Amino acid sequence: MNQAYIKTIVALALAEDMGRGDITTNSLIPASLETQARIIFKSAGIVCGLNVAQCVFKTLSRRVKFQKTVADGSRVKKGKFIAFIKGPARAILIGERVALNFLIHLSAIATHTRALVESIKPYKTKILDTRKTTPLLRSLERYAVRTGGGHNHRFDLSTMAMIKDNHLKTFGNDRLVKAVQAIKAKTKKLVELEVGTLREFQQALNSKADMILLDNMTPAQVRRAVIWRNQVKSRILLEVSGGINLDNVRAYAATGVERISIGSLRTSRQVLDISLNFYDEIH
Repeated sequence: MNQAYIKTIVALALAEDMGRGDITTNSLIPASLETQARIIFKSAGIVCGLNVAQCVFKTLSRRVKFQKTVADGSRVKKGKFIAFIKGPARAILIGERVALNFLIHLSAIATHTRALVESIKPYKTKILDTRKTTPLLRSLERYAVRTGGGHNHRFDLSTMAMIKDNHLKTFGNDRLVKAVQAIKAKTKKLVELEVGTLREFQQALNSKADMILLDNMTPAQVRRAVIWRNQVKSRILLEVSGGINLDNVRAYAATGVERISIGSLRTSRQVLDISLNFYDEIH
């Protein structure tokens, strides 16, 4: 991840949480007091966001020492200490909630992604995220998806062309083919075409799209689309999306599609409990 981006996001998060200053900590804790703490996973999961948490404390005080005991992507059991922190007590207390918020959010995404990825083995289908991300946190959330073993879809609107139903209102007959032709005439970037029915899919196979997105189709419909694509020996990659979760993702992977995109990677995920505990002794 881009370090300048992390520093910017962390600075904004700290400013939001601190307001004009931590009244409680600044009133009770001497500026010279030093202490040590540890971050514990109170539920099993995949660790993600340690560098962001470290940046939180380092932003507050360059004297903070942040020691990781695991790396991002590690699967840890309940009760595992993932980092030890030592330094100014004020910095650790002020940064505690912001650091934990990042860790909880990113680790939850990584944990949910890993569960999806492992549920479709040994199929070679890729699990992808979508642009349904928290504004300004897209890079962090997509890093969490990669940490969990998933893959990233287009990062933004300029990365590739993706023709959805609302783009096609003005094209009339043969709109799928014409829309792809119109974009191919203006860019060399990849073009993905979304279809909602098997009839549309048959038309889309005649286009020069690089990928076809099968939206809200059943596994049986997707399997039929894969068979048709293979019969005509098309090289178009197939992607499915819409209502896919841990209960049905394996059925979709078994159809033979190359890609499964899941918008709920960020929103429907396991809630993790991660805490920061201070040692009894103060240095």
